[in-house]
Amino acid sequence: MKGIIVAGGLGTRLRPLTLITNKHLLPVYDKPMILYPLKTLADSGVQEIMIVCGREHASHFMNFLGSGKQFGVKLSYAIQETNDGGIADAVCYGEDFAAGEHVAVILGDNIFEHHFADAAGAFKKGAVSFFKQVPDARRFGSPVFTRDGKTVVRIEEKPARPKSSYAHTGFYLFDGRVFDVIKTLTPSARGQLEIVDAINAYIAMGEHNFRLVRGFWSDAGTFASLMESSRWAQKKAGSQRRENK
Repeated sequence: MKGIIVAGGLGTRLRPLTLITNKHLLPVYDKPMILYPLKTLADSGVQEIMIVCGREHASHFMNFLGSGKQFGVKLSYAIQETNDGGIADAVCYGEDFAAGEHVAVILGDNIFEHHFADAAGAFKKGAVSFFKQVPDARRFGSPVFTRDGKTVVRIEEKPARPKSSYAHTGFYLFDGRVFDVIKTLTPSARGQLEIVDAINAYIAMGEHNFRLVRGFWSDAGTFASLMESSRWAQKKAGSQRRENK
C-alpha cells in the first residue's frame, strides 16, 4: 500500500500565518504539523509516501523532510497546479506513484492518536472511511446511516442538519480504481473535485465500509483546533516523559 498526504490548499482560515509558509508546516506543540500525518502513515505500515503540495512552498517541504530517511519512510513529492482544486484533485497526482496499488490518503492537517495498521492490513478492495463522533457534525462531511447503523447510505458535506453525530475524518483507504473514479467526477458548487463525491461513488457501487476512530482526532485547520491539537500533543508528551522516568 502506498500513502498520499494532501498538503496543498491556501490555508485561508489560518492567515496571516499561512502568508509566511504552508499550513502543514506550522507548529503543533513541538514539531511541524506535517510530521503527525507522516507518523500516522508510518505507524499504519505505509512506508512509501507522496506529499502533494502547492508550488509556493514545495521547497519548504523538501528542505525539511528530504528523502524521508530520517523519519523511516521513503518520500516523493508532487506539485498540485491548482491550490483550490480540491482533495480529490490532489489525490489524482498520485496515480503514477501508486502504480495500481491500494492507497492510504490522509489530509495533512488531520492529527490522529489512532493509527490504522489493522485496517490497512485487512484492506482488500473498495473504499474505507473513518468516522469520529463529534459535538457539531455540521462542520464536516457527515455520514447518513441505514436504520440499523451498519451501512452508510451517503456522505453529506457540511450538512445544515446532519443525519448523524459523526464526522468523516481525513483518512481514507482506496483500491487502485480511485483514480478512475475521480476522473468521472464533476466540480462541486465550490469549483472543486470533492473526495466525498469519490466516496459516494464507491457507496453507489456497494464497495464501501467504515470504521470508527479511537482516541484524539483534530482537523487542525483553524486557530482554535490548532491550539487544541497543540495542547493535546503537549499533554501526551508530558505523559510519555513521566512514563520514561
